[in-house]
Amino acid sequence: MRFRAVFFDAGETLVHPAPSFPELFARVVTREGYPREPVAISDGLAMVTDEFRRASHEHALWTTTPERSRRFWLGVYDRFLQVLDLPRDDGLADTLYGAFTDRANYASFDDVGAALVTLRDAGVQLGVISNYEAWLEDLLLDLDLTSLLSIRVVSGIEGIEKPDPAIFHLALQRIRLPASDVVYVGDVPDFDIDPAAAVGMFPVLIDRRGRHPDFTGPRVSDLRELPALLEVS
Repeated sequence: MRFRAVFFDAGETLVHPAPSFPELFARVVTREGYPREPVAISDGLAMVTDEFRRASHEHALWTTTPERSRRFWLGVYDRFLQVLDLPRDDGLADTLYGAFTDRANYASFDDVGAALVTLRDAGVQLGVISNYEAWLEDLLLDLDLTSLLSIRVVSGIEGIEKPDPAIFHLALQRIRLPASDVVYVGDVPDFDIDPAAAVGMFPVLIDRRGRHPDFTGPRVSDLRELPALLEVS
């Protein structure tokens, strides 16, 4: 077996707002008296990645304290409210922040459990490298994923964020394996694929919704495809 470990991104790779970011967003603003359809939010999802890039360029380390996280996400929601022509002075951004930090509003993707169990049973070590607030630890516990993901490197705890190679090197240090033995799976090329490849890991894009049609590297649309791609049995 070529690979001895697989690390995963968390948000939109293993876990997601339930039933989805657009649907939860639409549900919240509709409940507050401003009806919107999820498709309107879906059209603006690229803004979230844009904000990730901006924060990275500014070295904002937005996950590393509750205050920074709140400031970052309020800015994201404010942009959505502006695009959706919704009031920006009516407390909607704060209400959205409350909904998206409520762990009860999250789930794991349907493919996660089966994929992780297959890899674990084949003797592959599993872990997480994620730009996420410290409460990811509690969320993984809520979703019964902690026992499957033995090494967790979470930016909100470590004070390092992707695409900084230091967060990948920290994971390699903890797992005590060379990068060539390790796979990294994530959903955003800039933050997952490129930096993982740069440190010598084997990167795999999880692209459930076909958002990256021009990507030419290894990819799966369902994590249950991963064992076969990695020739793990």
